[in-house]
Amino acid sequence: MPKQKPRNAFYAQSGGVTAVINASAAGVISAAKKHKSKIANVYAGKDGIIGALREELIDVSKESAETLKGLIHTPSGAFGSCRYKLKSIEQNRREYERLIEVFKAHDIGYFFYNGGGDSQDTTHKMSQISKEMGYPLTCIGIPKTVDNDLPFTDNCPGFGSVAKYVAVSILEASLDVASMASSSTKVFILEVMGRHAGWIAAAGGLAAQNKGDAPHIILFPEIPFEEEKFLRKVDECVKKYGFCSIVVSEGVRDQSGKFLSESGLRDAFGHAQLGGVAPVLANLIRDKLKYKYHYAIADYLQRAARHIASQTDVDQAFALGEAAVNLAVKGVTDVMPIIKRVKGAKYRWTIDTAPLAKVANQEKFMPRHFIDKEGFGITKACRDYLFPLIQGEAYPPYQQGLPKYVKLKKTLAKKKCKAFDI
Repeated sequence: MPKQKPRNAFYAQSGGVTAVINASAAGVISAAKKHKSKIANVYAGKDGIIGALREELIDVSKESAETLKGLIHTPSGAFGSCRYKLKSIEQNRREYERLIEVFKAHDIGYFFYNGGGDSQDTTHKMSQISKEMGYPLTCIGIPKTVDNDLPFTDNCPGFGSVAKYVAVSILEASLDVASMASSSTKVFILEVMGRHAGWIAAAGGLAAQNKGDAPHIILFPEIPFEEEKFLRKVDECVKKYGFCSIVVSEGVRDQSGKFLSESGLRDAFGHAQLGGVAPVLANLIRDKLKYKYHYAIADYLQRAARHIASQTDVDQAFALGEAAVNLAVKGVTDVMPIIKRVKGAKYRWTIDTAPLAKVANQEKFMPRHFIDKEGFGITKACRDYLFPLIQGEAYPPYQQGLPKYVKLKKTLAKKKCKAFDI
């Protein structure tokens, strides 16, 4: 039987980027080089799946070894990401057929998509359409999301570093506020990401080591916002501690289920565009309690902060990228590698898999027993879950006082197909 020649791999980044998504890319590229008998070359989609549709494929082999090595400590999406949701195969078969056309032209036999729930859905659909069209394509989803809301996996790459950033930020900002509270600011609000799940907001609670430590209030999407209860708690904290420090998730909703910060706009995925909950709360505190306040919106800073990344997070991101390739060359398809926490006193983890059909478009919320009875803080169970994920400092190299991050040349492979409008 003749030996099967190696085929090419396609890798792309999708959705909001993280401090460690490039570490997953480094894992994919590193593992692919170890399987030259199966994988000839890696092509990366320029700006995610859009790059495949437009046949803009970055030839990874044209990048220097030093640059590729530097991916592991460089934040953001080095190959470019996108918020572009493929519709169902029935609704837009044209795009799926285009992807197969491009992959066939470049002999791509492996599809690795690095993203959240929508991305896992895309990977699953690619697996389905390739089988339907008789084109052999091994499809593996690689988890990524700062929101930590993918099911089955213990945690998601990107989250541990955001959790570390938020915990450190609220700790430091609260020390600042405490030192000035007698004659100045009484309330500080830090708004963090988390549309439906409060994992990032919960991480702020790690800063509170002892009773009375900041943050004094955490607002979760899972707990409906009650104005009177909230204002009463703020007032109590200011009178008891001299100030009140608050972490709030962008996705906090009122009793009717409406986002406190909803602007009425929609993003590319059809999600409500949130307009900033921190100023909403700040104005409420000003009008009702007359306290001087300050607020900060972490926004992109929290997910871009590679300078304070968690070593655990970096290690897991790389390992999952590597695992995706190892699974693919063994013929495994239509799955997502996941992190599995090993029971025991010491934190340990292994890698397992979950079927994409079950992962796609699902969200994992904060369990109620992770939130205290009052609804404004985290429990010991939550702390025990979170603390291992922020362990270790993975500082990037520095040059002239600034992190030394890499930039890719992004040399595109020669096009072989006709132009395609999206």
